[in-house]
Amino acid sequence: MTQTRASSVTNFDSWKHAYAARAANLSVSEVRALFAVVSRPEVVSLAGGMPDVSALDGALIEEAFNSMMATKGNYALQYGGGQGVLKLREQIQEIMLLDGVQGSVDDIMITTGSQHALELLADLFLDAGDVVLVEAPSYVGAVGIFRHKEAHIEHVFTDNDGISPEALAEAADRMAAAGKKVKLLYLVPNFANPSGVTLSAERRQQVLQVCKERGILIIEDNPYGLLYFENQPPKALRAFDSEGVVYLGSFSKILSPGLRVGYVLAPPAIRDKLILANESAILSPATFAQMLVSEYLLIADWQGQIDRYRSLYREKRDAALEALEQYLPRVQTTRPNGGFFLWLTLPEGLNSKEMLPLAVTELVAYTPGTAFYGDGRGANNIRVCYSHPTAENVKVGIKRLSNVVNLQLDLLDTFRAE
Repeated sequence: MTQTRASSVTNFDSWKHAYAARAANLSVSEVRALFAVVSRPEVVSLAGGMPDVSALDGALIEEAFNSMMATKGNYALQYGGGQGVLKLREQIQEIMLLDGVQGSVDDIMITTGSQHALELLADLFLDAGDVVLVEAPSYVGAVGIFRHKEAHIEHVFTDNDGISPEALAEAADRMAAAGKKVKLLYLVPNFANPSGVTLSAERRQQVLQVCKERGILIIEDNPYGLLYFENQPPKALRAFDSEGVVYLGSFSKILSPGLRVGYVLAPPAIRDKLILANESAILSPATFAQMLVSEYLLIADWQGQIDRYRSLYREKRDAALEALEQYLPRVQTTRPNGGFFLWLTLPEGLNSKEMLPLAVTELVAYTPGTAFYGDGRGANNIRVCYSHPTAENVKVGIKRLSNVVNLQLDLLDTFRAE
């Protein structure tokens, strides 16, 4: 007798008793949960942090593929080493130099996107209850990883110049005084996800000093650093400290996220453990994807492609800021010098998570600010991603968003007046 789909589906989990305790910390990403909605063509998505891959030269990608298969096909289709393809690691050295980072090819490891590197590092360093210091707000993917590892996520005050060194020192000392082990500081210093802010040059030196004095390892995640608009951001923290900083990079934002190729530069002792962890988790990063990226870097004007991305995203950022000024003048926003994101602060009394279903009925989606905190904050914030829609659709999306926000503001004003 064939079992029907209906009879095989149940909400009861017969293996609930067998899960590890940390499985309870897995939760649905508020960003990923929106994908079913934003895939509808009539919805303008300001939610997911996706690059505009339509700006890539598809013919060059095809040429890179054909060249790779003609010259390295047997290798590309085979297993590889846990550290990654040597040629690509050499090319990554050249890319990192643009951020002021020098590192031995032997200390670079390829990962399945930089998210994978962060997962490996969290697994290496975090026991249950250990403290990770993060920006306020912080990247949703990092918050999810640290929560899954049962870490204590401590958000540190962050403003338009990035994370506050004074607040960082205070938080680290307060956690240590409470008997907690402060293991890591996780930062996206350039055009941060979700806030769009950049850590100032002066603060970078102060942050390095705070962490060095307290034995805190810094994880510097830099997927957006090359996508600056007006001024290049300050040199990476890793450029000034090769022992106290682990540097993460990715091709997801400067080439394509579908290839899932990232990298990590780490001190030798950490590198050795990362390679073992990488091999334990996935045997080896995908040779095919690595060689395709490497071949593209050989034949393409990849720096010219990054320049085209800069110009495109600057146009979209400007469209977003213009629309916000026109349609949502009572909403505060950051004004990033690069990257993908604006961070909106709503007037008091509005709740971004509660408003989201209303926004979807207006055919616009965004990410509520609560996704970027591990402690429930962010209800009056919205992350707007302007990178994927056209500049015109960015304006349309913000106008639709204003229909929801302004209606809620009118209701609040009415009730306050009574």
